[in-house]
Amino acid sequence: MSLDFVSNEEMIQEARRRLEQGAWDYLVGGSASETSLRRNRLAFDKVAFRPRILVDVSEIDTSVTFLGQKLRIPAILAPIGSLQVFTPEAGVASTQAATEFGIMHALSSVTEPTLEETAAATPTPKIFQLYVHGDMKWVEDIISRVKEAGYAALALTVDVAHYSRRERPMVTRYRPPTQRATRNRNYLASLTWETMDMIKEMAGLPFLLKGVQTAEDAAIAVEHGVDVIWASNHGGRQGDHGLGTLDTLPEIVQAVDGKARVIMDGGVQRGSDILKAVAMGADAVALGRMQGYGLAAGGKDGVVRMLEILEDELICEMGLTGVTSLSELTPSHVCKADPVTPPHEMSSWVNLPGGRIR
Repeated sequence: MSLDFVSNEEMIQEARRRLEQGAWDYLVGGSASETSLRRNRLAFDKVAFRPRILVDVSEIDTSVTFLGQKLRIPAILAPIGSLQVFTPEAGVASTQAATEFGIMHALSSVTEPTLEETAAATPTPKIFQLYVHGDMKWVEDIISRVKEAGYAALALTVDVAHYSRRERPMVTRYRPPTQRATRNRNYLASLTWETMDMIKEMAGLPFLLKGVQTAEDAAIAVEHGVDVIWASNHGGRQGDHGLGTLDTLPEIVQAVDGKARVIMDGGVQRGSDILKAVAMGADAVALGRMQGYGLAAGGKDGVVRMLEILEDELICEMGLTGVTSLSELTPSHVCKADPVTPPHEMSSWVNLPGGRIR
């Protein structure tokens, strides 16, 4: 079943109607002043297209290959903790949506159901995202389960050495399930390049490093044999006053120099955003909040419809930019520009009926 949303703005408004205040704040909020969150969106608003004309764009191919898998659009579903607050099916709904549409799902290690149940829900390859909440024996046990369940890759998140002050849910005293569980966060705080090497070797799978925000760390990651550099500031949910992820993408791509794949997340809301990221060197983007909105609005079908809308936007923008395949994109297709709206988390949709979500 495909829902009849014609715009992702419409879907987000439905998600807002369905979610209680605490769950909504958990989904849309960032850390402290939410400066990083707003810069994520502003970074896209500061980039313009340089379209080429008189190109035959009657046939357009939006697909790419990532981790050996063909993706219908250059996107994956990002790992999100506590998916069960958006839909009872939680991780299974996201995995089913990714399979139905034709992309990959990265499952968070802090969501329901178990990693085995989610893996068994569909036959398609999946990525497992790891938060380190125990010693190396604990890590070994988790990785053994991941491999036994058939996950195609492992992503290690490294930007959570300290849990940030996410004040939107804090002021309403809302605590998501990820915070209610008792965990020893010292293991996350003590991660080093050496422990990353141990986890990477232990996994023996394609390895993604999630949370890279500088060229310096991207270069070190490549030296350590990381397969995929995941440019991310946790959707503006960890460090405050960071740069927008798209702002950091060019330096990261330059530092990687083709020695690893690059994906990014943070602020991606439209097909045009995906096109900008790919033009600036990303192999794919990861969708976090958009996934959450889809789940809240309609479960698995909501996520599928969200992806269909992104695909339609992407096809339209590719045609108007004068490219028929994503491999044709270069940095010359984009340029810096002044944003036309004030930066805020919903700046993609301020001109549509209803304006900002209340």
